[in-house]
Amino acid sequence: MAYTFTQIFSAIVMLLAVVALIFAWRRYQIANSERRRLDMLEALGLDPAIASSADLPTIMSDVRRRCEQCPSEDVCERWLRGEESGDNDFCPNARVFEVLRKYAAADR
Repeated sequence: MAYTFTQIFSAIVMLLAVVALIFAWRRYQIANSERRRLDMLEALGLDPAIASSADLPTIMSDVRRRCEQCPSEDVCERWLRGEESGDNDFCPNARVFEVLRKYAAADR
């Protein structure tokens, strides 16, 4: 079976399009994760600048990773909009955020 140049070129273009879509989707997910993380910090009374603080790089790296892999994105979105009541117990970073709140309160 002989493939023509057009068929091979079309297959390569389609493959590149799929790869580009995967990368775009991942960037979109990371951007939404970052927005939710900063909104969560603000909702909990923490300065969102703490997310890029040089004082806590390892902690915030772990927070970022957990947020990017969060299984509760929908609940988080609703909670941040005020459509869910209660604490942020659904959040995999809830305990870390609580410690950061205590840390920030002690600095004042």
